Amino acid sequence: MSSRKHDIDDWDSEDVEAWNNGGAKIARRNLIWSVIAEHVGFSIWSIWSVMVLFMPQNVYHIDAAGKFFLVAIPTLIGSLLRIPYTFATATFGGRNWTIFSALVLLIPTLLTLYFMNQPGTSYTTFMVIAAFAGLGGGNFASSMTNINAFYPQRYKGWALGLNAGGGNIGVPVIQLVGLLVIATAGNRAPHLVCAVYLVFIAIAAVGAALFMDNLTNQRTNAKSMVEVMGHRDSWLIALLYIGTFGSFIGFSFAFGQVLQINFLAGLAKGGAATPAMSAAASLHAAQIAFLGPLLGSLSRPVGGWLSDRIGGGKITLYTFAAMIVSAGWLVGAGVIDDSTPGAPTGGTMIAYVVGFVLLFVLSGIGNGSVYKMIPSIFEAKAHGLEGVWADAAAWSRRMSGALIGVAGAIGALGGVGINLVLRASYQSAAKSATMAFWVFLAFYVLCAVITWFAYVRKPTAKSVEAPAGATAEEEEEETVTTG
Repeated sequence: MSSRKHDIDDWDSEDVEAWNNGGAKIARRNLIWSVIAEHVGFSIWSIWSVMVLFMPQNVYHIDAAGKFFLVAIPTLIGSLLRIPYTFATATFGGRNWTIFSALVLLIPTLLTLYFMNQPGTSYTTFMVIAAFAGLGGGNFASSMTNINAFYPQRYKGWALGLNAGGGNIGVPVIQLVGLLVIATAGNRAPHLVCAVYLVFIAIAAVGAALFMDNLTNQRTNAKSMVEVMGHRDSWLIALLYIGTFGSFIGFSFAFGQVLQINFLAGLAKGGAATPAMSAAASLHAAQIAFLGPLLGSLSRPVGGWLSDRIGGGKITLYTFAAMIVSAGWLVGAGVIDDSTPGAPTGGTMIAYVVGFVLLFVLSGIGNGSVYKMIPSIFEAKAHGLEGVWADAAAWSRRMSGALIGVAGAIGALGGVGINLVLRASYQSAAKSATMAFWVFLAFYVLCAVITWFAYVRKPTAKSVEAPAGATAEEEEEETVTTG
């Protein structure tokens, strides 16, 4: 142990005796507060999916297309921040970085609180504020990396799964807070949502300061993140993760607004929307919007569990096949809606909700199954490496951890794409989401075809061999795990 109270110099999670004599308690304490901090980070990352429900067009003068772009901005920034955040805990210490990454969330929260009460604020200013919310998207990477270092291999799946699930649930939780505010104070009190999260941020930062630790012997592996992108499979897996996690985070940010647009159209029935109609549409949307992200978060471990028993490639293929059907369902609902004069019918709204909820559940399953594919791919490649198996296995773990980090960052960019496609769809002549549903359907077909050709049909020797000239390095470094 270090002389500094919260620094640990000699941490070895694989030392069974040390683990049983207090190590497990230390790891569990750090896991608890890592989950809390990451949970708050996810909530702030998705805060604009809630704020747009408090922005009636007749008050803020921002149309549906503009709102989709606002929601896409934090998705983009959060995606880009995942790479530097991956290395932050090893550089600054897990405890220190968790404190900082929690406190920095005060910036987007306070900015949102102030400017949401200034309806005359320019759209450019709202774009800048939304960009700051992207800080919450980076927290996932640093949190997962930190917990990966605390837990031994035999418990990593459970610990990282709990950490990931606890973070993802931050999305539906802030939407539930928004629902509570709209139901009790109406859609003109967005500052109350921000005020609640100022308290949560303080709790996360203080808890991290009091109960978390820095592992001074934690190492980064930036070289592996560059090396892993030389493999074809890395790009394919990143593409598949765009289809799964990108769908989850993109729909999480957009679902409430899609519902609000359709509910408002139904209430206005082709006429001008009144403030009362806008408030009612916001409430109806908030009552349903949280359900999709919640089910998607809960279904993620199911994907991993099924992959353990059936195979990650097969579960991913089945998942994309089901996502094709679900997207086709939305296309059908959209075509009927577009061809029906007047406002959306009750049946169309139910079809939209069913289609989106199915996509949420399936994207969660796919998140788990795609990540389960990664270790299998590099374990197969490791058999083609020269040298002893222990070194090859170490290389496999390093590559797997690096790809998990890269895929997590690239996959989140799918959320940007979903919101931009929806924005373009609502700007089209039809002014509906139907065009976007066609794009989602086509992309899921592409993902299913890639999964079948690359990972489900009988593999060839070429598909699993190591790259020419590759050798297993002797020193085993800590893997980096994000998602």
